Amino acid sequence: MTRSAAGQLSPQRRAADLRRLRAERFDVLVIGGGATGAGAALDAASRGLKVALVEARDFAAGTSSRSSKLIHGGLRYLEQLEFHLVHEALTERGLLATRLAPHLVRPVPFLIPLPAGRGLRDLPARLFRRSYYGAGVAAYDAFAGLFGTGRGMPLHRHLTREGARRVFPSLRADALAGAIRYYDGQVDDARLVVTLARTAASLGATVVSSARAVGLVRQAREVTGVRVRDLEAPPGSPDAEFEVRARTVIAATGVWSDDMSRMLNDVGLRPGVRVRASKGVHLVVPRSAITGETGLIVRTATSVLFVIPWGGHWIIGTTDTDWRLDRSHPAASARDIQYLLDQVNLVLDRPLSSADIEGVYAGLRPLLAGEADSTSKLSREHAVFEPMLGLLLVAGGKYTTYRVMAADVVDRAAHRLGGVRPSRTADLPLLGADGYASMWRDRADLARRHGVPVGVVEHLLERYGTLTLEVLALIAADPLLASPLAGAPEYLAAEVTYATRSEGALHLEDVLTRRTRISFETAHRGLDSAGHTAELMGAVLGWDAATREREIAHYRARVEAERESQLMPDDATADAARLGAPDVRGFAADRGVDGVEDGPLHLPTSSR
Repeated sequence: MTRSAAGQLSPQRRAADLRRLRAERFDVLVIGGGATGAGAALDAASRGLKVALVEARDFAAGTSSRSSKLIHGGLRYLEQLEFHLVHEALTERGLLATRLAPHLVRPVPFLIPLPAGRGLRDLPARLFRRSYYGAGVAAYDAFAGLFGTGRGMPLHRHLTREGARRVFPSLRADALAGAIRYYDGQVDDARLVVTLARTAASLGATVVSSARAVGLVRQAREVTGVRVRDLEAPPGSPDAEFEVRARTVIAATGVWSDDMSRMLNDVGLRPGVRVRASKGVHLVVPRSAITGETGLIVRTATSVLFVIPWGGHWIIGTTDTDWRLDRSHPAASARDIQYLLDQVNLVLDRPLSSADIEGVYAGLRPLLAGEADSTSKLSREHAVFEPMLGLLLVAGGKYTTYRVMAADVVDRAAHRLGGVRPSRTADLPLLGADGYASMWRDRADLARRHGVPVGVVEHLLERYGTLTLEVLALIAADPLLASPLAGAPEYLAAEVTYATRSEGALHLEDVLTRRTRISFETAHRGLDSAGHTAELMGAVLGWDAATREREIAHYRARVEAERESQLMPDDATADAARLGAPDVRGFAADRGVDGVEDGPLHLPTSSR
């Protein structure tokens, strides 16, 4: 069996993996299917351990699908003197762009505009700013390794005002003295996570989404497993809830880390970790709204503003504010949206308005809580805790360093298990990476052989890498799948079928929001694509007409609730509006509904 076939997350694979969860005992059970959790499952499986991963909703359904889509070191961390964090992140950026996932992580240029002064009197200040920012970007390049083969990014260069306006004509000339161009990495964050999960599965890991951990199983003061609820099980099914046995449990639950802490309350343990959620809101506008060939990074009073090219769109973000409300579906308010518009309009020659906005999304950063009043001042360091024998918590960190976090927590598990080899994920390409460079070079021949336009092959290669051959095989078997998806012509119908057959998609939202990004790349937010998508998914999952209509109704309610929340003046009213749409999985534990109350969860014990 090939690696890609072994990593298929098909409906049949999910059923088989559920049987394994009930019947077997695992060396490592990972809770959480975001970047860190999927990375930990991959790391442990690559060491030869027997691994299981459970995710309450969909892979990357939380923070890991709602980022700025950047793999970066973080220029502002240089100012905070967190040099080791910058170097670590830039090292990971190089690995992802050159070895681990070159099909998913690629260079994107950015301009740092240098503000204009007022005549000769401001000349010293302008020279200082250019020297200051230039030194910072030079240090950024140096930390990445000036002469390293794994950089994966070009070096920076200085631009005059005219040079900056040539590459970004939409910059206001009167607010610009010049710019510095540098490079960082761009990624489709959700696609990277599902690829991590599939790569773990290809190495034998049991990987199940829609499986919520509802309690820890203990023997005395040792965790020996987890109680799991299958959220896809029929109502009232006796098989819906079961125990999964494991020698070590790893919780990589991001902004839900405090839930794991509450699970320990009945034995009087406090893990010593508290995670603070910081909300980041992003706007999506069409590429035609701004004229430029690069991204922008601009300092604001509280943080930084990114304007990032994203295919036929721009992503504008982000905010950085404390969030203490619903964690599953953080809501963007009218205040958040206006703040981003106000900030970006300070540097654009044609102001943007709400009429330009195609999509909006919001995510939560899991920051280790500290004494700082502002979330923007909290560190992006991560930490690993062992509050109880057999239970490890990993928290904090940033998307770019998911692999380091995963290796650290699995190292702790390996020490407990004994006789486990070191991490090898720095040298393990993800599915789709092997042979990518040569396939990209020969893309015209590939397109000719399969009878599709070169542009289609390029689109597929940048999403699937060498797994593109599997998508093209679907088209060869059913030529109708070569047609564009209704309402989203940049995607093929085959991609929906592939997401359902091979990438673990179980619901309409999984495809429209994460396997593709139609939910924020189109003004209709995916509503015009829902019917066609439900038809394609239903053919794989066996949906009848009633099920298809129910899926469409759930998705429509979600979009309407999000649109309403974005008209609300503040977080509290936006959150209330967003909660008007129930989760398609019937899972809303954060809100104390669906039979699960807020507060401490019941912790069953075991006599095994």
